[in-house]
Formats: sequence, C-alpha cells, structure tokens
Amino acid sequence: MRLKASIFAAAFIALSAGAASPVLAQAAPATLPGGATSLKETFDDWMVNCVVTEGQKRCALSQQQANQQTRQLVLAVELTPADGNTVIGTLVMPFGLSIDSGVTLQVDDLPSGAALRFRTCLPVGCLVNLSFDANSLKSLRGGTALKVSATPDGAKEPAAFSIPLRGFSPALDRVQALLK
Repeated sequence: MRLKASIFAAAFIALSAGAASPVLAQAAPATLPGGATSLKETFDDWMVNCVVTEGQKRCALSQQQANQQTRQLVLAVELTPADGNTVIGTLVMPFGLSIDSGVTLQVDDLPSGAALRFRTCLPVGCLVNLSFDANSLKSLRGGTALKVSATPDGAKEPAAFSIPLRGFSPALDRVQALLK
C-alpha cells in the first residue's frame, strides 16, 4: 500500500510546510551534504526529505500509503523535530471519516491516547496535528506499528489503520543530524 514517489508526497510536503513553517524552518545553516539543495533518502518504511529554499533548510521524515489499484492516498504522515526531544507533524487521513470522533493513536499494544481532533480537510484528505513528547518518541522508536483508529461516518465501529515503524529511528536520527 506504499506509494514511494507521487504527487501526494509533493502536495503533502507543501501542505505541511505551510502549516508548520516556523518549525520546519529550523535555524540551521542552509547546506546539505555535498552542497546539494535537496535530498531524499529511504529508511525501510520511512522517507527523509530535505530541501533548501530561500536560504532555509527544511527536513522531515514521512510515510505515504496508497491503494495499489487506484493509487488513491489512504494516509500519510510527516514529522519533523521541534524544540528539545519532541516531534511535531501532520497526519493526513482519507475522506469519509467522522470528523467529530477524531482519531486515536496507539503504539503496538500500549494504551491509546486521547482522541485527536481533525484540523481541516483539503483535497488530499483530512489533517490531524501530531505532537510526540520524549516518552512517546521512546515508544515509537521501540515499536513495530503506530495504530491509528478512526470511525467512518455513520458507522459504530472504528476503522483501523497501521503505520509501520520499521526505519523510524534511523530516519528520525538522520533528520535531526541534517538539521544541525
């Protein structure tokens, strides 16, 4: 269900850059290895993207999942380090979900957190702001899947989505190193 390179990736990065530009625009020298102006690396299920624009470096780790037959976006997640040992980002969910119910996140079989509200819906899907503190990051680094639960509109039972965490730690480490 992964879509490695697509129009969704470009649209998603553009959406996230506009939504969280103060964080994505880290106060770091605007250089990438070898003097490159962009960088794209894969770490198992995660993609690291960096771009230097207007003298600022923007880096994030992301994952997109699409229906293999229709190539329609199922979900996407993009994360970037924030102050201290925290990570913020955006989750893009498909249309047809109950906006009022929000989404819940759970790493493997750990208890799920409180429901997160949808921020808005755009042509690519419905957006949910994400923020992971040091304890949550420790769970993500040691986990195998971030389970996302959302209720389809008009349904009683939630639908389950799964974001594999293979490659999450090295991808996050790489983004942190690139932003230094």
